[in-house]
Amino acid sequence: MRIGIVGYQGTGKSTVFELLTGVRPDVSKSHTGQVGMTIVPDERFDQLVELYHPKKETPARIELFDTPGLSRDEQGSNAQRLGVIRESAALVHVVGAFAGGDPVAEVDAFVTDLVLADLQVVSNRIERLKKDITKPLPNRDELKAELESLEPIEARLSEGETLRDLEFSEIQDKATRSFSLLSRKQHLVLLNTADANVDADIVTKVKERGLLVIAAPLGLELEVAQLADDEREMFAEEMGLGEPSRERVLRAIFELTDMITFYTCDEKEVHAWLLKRGSDAVEAAGSIHSDLARGFIRAEVMQVADLLRLGSEREVKAAGLHRTEGKDYIVQDGDEIVVRFNV
Repeated sequence: MRIGIVGYQGTGKSTVFELLTGVRPDVSKSHTGQVGMTIVPDERFDQLVELYHPKKETPARIELFDTPGLSRDEQGSNAQRLGVIRESAALVHVVGAFAGGDPVAEVDAFVTDLVLADLQVVSNRIERLKKDITKPLPNRDELKAELESLEPIEARLSEGETLRDLEFSEIQDKATRSFSLLSRKQHLVLLNTADANVDADIVTKVKERGLLVIAAPLGLELEVAQLADDEREMFAEEMGLGEPSRERVLRAIFELTDMITFYTCDEKEVHAWLLKRGSDAVEAAGSIHSDLARGFIRAEVMQVADLLRLGSEREVKAAGLHRTEGKDYIVQDGDEIVVRFNV
């Protein structure tokens, strides 16, 4: 799962990237972007490791993409720059909340950039469809239906509105799937403040735009994170810093993508897997290995909460909390699964 870290130049995007991944930004990649991995904070995983003492531990990870900074002066070029994040599952928009800036205006400008980038893609497709339906093509009726489905989307974008809250029909979903529309993606606004003092009025105004917001002095927090253990607490106290924002931001990203975590556990390995909420047992099996999905027979399921409470798989089974599920079972957050298959 890839998350795009986006924003205008000079807002602290690369600081956020380093804080979340521990990877130092590479200046040679400032025009192409840089990718790093980070572990999803997960107390259940840590407790499962304590329970099983496995030879291998594999926590869930997400991929963060520090994208090239957008231009405030040449917004016409931003649509092309935004193209590199279309495959991101969600966006983390870093906004500099420093002296002299207007964070709320910057949030609005960024949303406008997303809308304009989507409008360009949708309008180009509509123009192509209008030409194609004048030809005696065998799929002309399908093309007409696609055109009709895209026109209300174009109209909404033309009005400067995002697509985040628009309910798409099945044909609209199909017609726009390859576009990976930016203004339809959920996104988190990170207000990068100069110090621990946060302007509550700014936070409120951004929230009024229907966006999830976290405000924190991310640059200072990066400095603290890089200190030796014996200096870290003292420096944080001197600067008036509260709880570090890193885990809070990572949890918010995870929630934003509407993912759940399921687990596979034994003495060899405890592995946390990310899965889109609403996915079935076969999709879960496929995320482990394609052979498990292809030869799926059944899934043996228990809840990690029961496993941790009772202390062993044997006790979970004795309590009648272990069950067998078929292909249509919708995997729940916190499931521990054993896939039975035959290929």
